[in-house]
Amino acid sequence: MDIIKNNTSKKSTFYNKWLIMLFIAGCSYFWLSVNKSFGQVTIARESLLIEKVQRGDLDVVVDGYGKLISNKQLLISTLTNARVKEIILKPGALVEKGSVIVRLENPELQQQVDDEQQQLAQKQGNLRQLKLTQKRELLLDEADLAKINADLQSATLKRKAEQQLLTKGIVSKLVFEQTRLHEVQLRQRLGFLKLRTEQLREVHLEAINIMEQRIKQQRVRLVIAQSRLASLDVQADFSGVLQKLSVELGQNLLAGQTIGLIGSVSDLVAIIKVPQSQAQQIRLRQQVVIDTRSDKIIGQVSRIDPIVSNNTVSIEIALPNKLPSSARPELNVDGQITITTLKNILYLKRPANIKSNAQSLLYKVDKTNQQAKQQSIQFGQQAGRYIQILSGAKLNEQYIISDLANIKATVSTLNID
Repeated sequence: MDIIKNNTSKKSTFYNKWLIMLFIAGCSYFWLSVNKSFGQVTIARESLLIEKVQRGDLDVVVDGYGKLISNKQLLISTLTNARVKEIILKPGALVEKGSVIVRLENPELQQQVDDEQQQLAQKQGNLRQLKLTQKRELLLDEADLAKINADLQSATLKRKAEQQLLTKGIVSKLVFEQTRLHEVQLRQRLGFLKLRTEQLREVHLEAINIMEQRIKQQRVRLVIAQSRLASLDVQADFSGVLQKLSVELGQNLLAGQTIGLIGSVSDLVAIIKVPQSQAQQIRLRQQVVIDTRSDKIIGQVSRIDPIVSNNTVSIEIALPNKLPSSARPELNVDGQITITTLKNILYLKRPANIKSNAQSLLYKVDKTNQQAKQQSIQFGQQAGRYIQILSGAKLNEQYIISDLANIKATVSTLNID
């Protein structure tokens, strides 16, 4: 037999729930309407941020973020083709001048050094041989010079003797003239031989100079080959930290390929990025406070990058020589650049959604601390977390700085519970 189910009870329960929800919503709307009609809303005190108007000097600053970098950096690269044989130091390691970072190998460089050494030894041997040959040539010339000089002296003595005999008629005039002519010829040969000897000395000297120049050039080639061989032990040129290593064990490198980057440890600068809209206020030599999260460092603006990147401008900050231990290369830091100092002004901790040099409404808390009414205030320059008050507020008055933009247009008075 079929059984007919009755759904009347379920439907009535469903309708009752909807009626209750509509009743609650209506009551809430009515309560809000009544309160707004009177221009008042009650807010819990613990949900509000209340600050007091103060008087004093206020630094106008530009905040930025960035990192510390080494002021002195050196990019290490290979001088020749080689293969990575051994990695001794890794990124982050402290290095001293002369510390070996990576060892490379190239058998051809050792062979080149050996060849250059052999060529140098050969040229040095050729120089010694040349000097011996020149010395032998000079000895032969000097022997010829001595012989002709002796013959000339003999011819001179014979001429003098025959000249006396000629006056006595013992020697004929023909014989005397022959003797005199022989003396003149010997004297001419002697002068020519002396000139030849002097020129030979000059030629020998020039030949030695040429050979010595070749030896000097060969020494330079040997030094270059030795320096290339020594460069296989890649060393640090100054003390610092190995910031980057771009090679792996067994990797084949080409001449000029980058191996790593060394940076100074104590000689640091800060690179701070600031919004493009505020960069125009920054000038050289303005004071900057660098916050490392552990210490604060006082520096000065030393360079302003003329290029805008991602709506920010990079500012280089010069730091003192003595830095705290927390300052390290690549450390993320915050920077606060002091633009100017406003003397003896009224200021307030910057409320939400308030812009500098604008007029806005804030809720002023009365003396009972139980009610706040809207007050029109003219603001001046912003200084970090604070903002200057030009008019509309007095010293020690309290204002709500919470974000109340959703009720400002309709609620003029707040009740503080």
